Amino acid sequence: MNSHRDVVLVTGSSGLIGAPVVRRLLKQSPVVGFDHAGDPVSPVDMECICIDITSDASVSRALERVRRLNGDRIAAVIHLAAYYDFSGEPSPKYEEITVRGTERLLRGLQSFQVELFVFSSTMLVHAPCEPGQLINEDWPLEPKWDYPKSKVQTEQVIRTERGAIPAVVFRIAGVYDDRCHSIPIAHQIQRIYERQLTSHVFPGDITHGQSFVHLEDVVEAIARVVDRRAHIPDETVLLIGEPLMLSYDELQRELGKLIHDEEWETRESPKALAKAGAWLEDALPFGEEPFIKPWMIDLADDHYALDITRARTVLGWEPARSLRETLPKMVEALKADPAGWYRENKLTLPNWLEENVVHSV
Repeated sequence: MNSHRDVVLVTGSSGLIGAPVVRRLLKQSPVVGFDHAGDPVSPVDMECICIDITSDASVSRALERVRRLNGDRIAAVIHLAAYYDFSGEPSPKYEEITVRGTERLLRGLQSFQVELFVFSSTMLVHAPCEPGQLINEDWPLEPKWDYPKSKVQTEQVIRTERGAIPAVVFRIAGVYDDRCHSIPIAHQIQRIYERQLTSHVFPGDITHGQSFVHLEDVVEAIARVVDRRAHIPDETVLLIGEPLMLSYDELQRELGKLIHDEEWETRESPKALAKAGAWLEDALPFGEEPFIKPWMIDLADDHYALDITRARTVLGWEPARSLRETLPKMVEALKADPAGWYRENKLTLPNWLEENVVHSV
């Protein structure tokens, strides 16, 4: 590894965001990856270190290895490792991995000369807004379930434990790519593709929606903050997402047209009825684990539209892609290889599709 350039450290280096971040940063800097299980397919010119971020000893050993390889200077730490569970169930792992893991890492970094620490948070730390309003970085905080709550707690840890290390917090919108890899969008596509009854109902205001952002645009934002690290204020929060968003109804109509070439009608259903149905489906002892959980019903109306003025000003960044423009690519990938698309997006093949796959082999 080239010792004449300061290294960039990426935690969660084999994850959905981490892997493309590593590939991008390797073009300009040496990179060391931290991953809970190592990364067997990491680039040959990258050092990947297996680490248990819940262990003081493991973090200490990993950082000492970084010191032996690269010395005391670290250009940037891109901290992506965190716990995430879309079931919404409480878990001690949020505290152990996301909150205390970050605290442990920051304390270990105090003996290094770190030019920038970047933390991946979520726009969901904010209270939702109303249509016509835009959420900026000073918008009130109101995390509603354990995942965003853990991010708020970790942001506070960064403020108290960073010492002299400048820190940037990215509050990122829902991430997707050309083959989807977004849990909520993938399930929405699945419901319409399979013509499920639930694809025509929604337990909230269908004119509401949430901002998303393409994975490659997130990678670009991270690359820019590393490049501009010398000019970033010590504590900076940036919203990273698309300023133009689709409502739930618009997304339904786009997908219905792309998948079935039909006008897709979606009706609002009473929350009480939807919640009762979700409770019943979740309690059934047989069948596939349902995606829609009762707790999601209460959040169905939450609206997240973002003001990214600060990201434009500080990083010169704005999205080069949009969800609307990417939906045709997602659906094209689905139609070209339904079984492969389902596997990539961790969805269960319906019986009729599984039979078609078997017969075609």
